[in-house]
Parts: sequence; structure tokens; C-alpha cells
Amino acid sequence: MGRVTERRRVIRIRDGAVSTRPDTLVTEEPLEIRLNGKPLAITMRTPGDDFALAAGFLVSEGVLGRADELANIVYCAGATEDGSNTYNVVDVKLAPGVPVPDITLERNVYTTSSCGLCGKASLDAVRTTARWRLGDGEDGTDGTDGTDGTDGADGGGGSPLRIEPETLSVLPDRLRAAQRVFDRTGGLHAAGLFTPDGELLDLREDVGRHNAVDKLVGRALQQGLLPLSGSVLMVSGRASFELAQKAVMAGIPVLAAVSAPSSLAVDLAAETGLTLVGFLRGTSMNVYAGEHRLALRTAVGGA
Repeated sequence: MGRVTERRRVIRIRDGAVSTRPDTLVTEEPLEIRLNGKPLAITMRTPGDDFALAAGFLVSEGVLGRADELANIVYCAGATEDGSNTYNVVDVKLAPGVPVPDITLERNVYTTSSCGLCGKASLDAVRTTARWRLGDGEDGTDGTDGTDGTDGADGGGGSPLRIEPETLSVLPDRLRAAQRVFDRTGGLHAAGLFTPDGELLDLREDVGRHNAVDKLVGRALQQGLLPLSGSVLMVSGRASFELAQKAVMAGIPVLAAVSAPSSLAVDLAAETGLTLVGFLRGTSMNVYAGEHRLALRTAVGGA
């Protein structure tokens, strides 16, 4: 859409010297997501990959899980009083036969660039609506047979996913190196999908970390790649509950973040079998849940 960044005048002060100059800022605009013509949610986002964002959001909501459940996504013409299209409203059409959730005032979600699905989800709700089990318990079983009848375990029903801590340690730098817009603005979060060997599969940027994850998941849905059972999700910033939720709903077994997780994110990871790593900085990291997927050199003792 070409609206990822904007220019603004700024007064710059350096060592007492004052000057004026243009500065490049990340764009933030609202996106209204409609479902079969009815308003569902509004999120503040960086324009771009809007269709993927909407699709990924509906994966998190438990509405979508396969590409054939999505009929199409369009921008809504006549989004303003004069009939012009602002490209800030999208309508998601479900395929025939796909259940439409009850859209009520209580269920409508307003999300900001920092909060994600504020106040909506609970541990029980995620557990009961997730289509794929992350499986792969400490006994080494791979936990196949997702709730929709698919093989939703790590490795697609094959060998359980394992990752070396050394591989995790290089992911933040690889994520940062691929952030093109961040280099120009310094104001974007990023989410990247990696293989267990550390190969970058996809990366999205957005003013909201949850939007960046939705864009990744939505693109995977459109390409028929869900569940992402052989992938590692790396995010800039902290690991909040909504990011852990989105990983679980997309069948991603490992979530790593450069900053701290929240207590509810750790609870959700423990409940669902998600491997959750925080404070991933260089060779240092904290593993909060799912340590069985890490190829640790020494035994883990109790506290």
C-alpha cells in the first residue's frame, strides 16, 4: 500500500545544538475487520499485509484453521461518507458451511498496538478452541491427532521438534538483520518464523507485535501451511499472553522473545505444551516451559 512510513518535521537537539529536519516515522492507522459484512474488531496497525493480518486474527479467534475455510478478503469500497476507499476496512468472507461466530457487543474486540486481544481469552478458552495439540510431551511421544482430525503434532506427525540452544541464540540477530523498515524508523516490532536449524522462513513488521504475528500466521493460512508444527516463532519485545495464544492457535511449538514473558503467558505455555523462552540475548536465555524440546547438555534440576 506504500503507507508504511511517513515524514514529519522534528526539532533535533544534539549537544546543545538545535536544528530542524524531516524524520521518518512508522505509520499507524486503524484497521476495521469485518466478518461476512459485520464489524468484528478494530486494531491499530502499520498498513500492509492487511489481508494476512485479518486472516491471522481469525486463526487466533478460532474461526479459521484451513485455507479452504476462507472464501476471500476484500477492502470495503465506500468506507467514508463520500464513498472513497480508505483501505482501512476489510471484509472477510467465510466459505460456505464454515460456522460464523456469534458477533455481539460483548464479543466485539477493540485492540490497540500494544494490547492484542485484551481481556477476551482465558486459559480454558484457548485449550478448548485450539485445533492442534502441540503434543510432544516429556516422554517423547509426538501427540498426533489434532482436534479437527489432522495430524497437528510437532513435525507434522513425525519426529518431535528439537532445537539447540545455540540455534536459539542467533535468532534475535537474524530477526533484527531482516527488519528493513525498522532501520528507517526504529519504531516497529517484528515477528519471524524460523526452522529448527535457524533458517528464516518469513518475517513481518508492524507497530503492534501481535499484528506482526497475525500477519505471519495469516500468510501461512493463505498458503495452506497450518499448523506450523515445524516452526519456531521469534518476536521482538516481550512474550505476552496474546502472543503465546497466537502461537498455540497456529500450532507453533516454540515461542522465543528477547524480553520477559507475562505470568499468564507462562501458565498458558505450561497448560498447552508450548516451549516458551524469554530474555533471549546472545547465549543467555530463560526457559519458562517446554524445556523438553531443547537439546540441553546437562540435566535440569529442581529449584
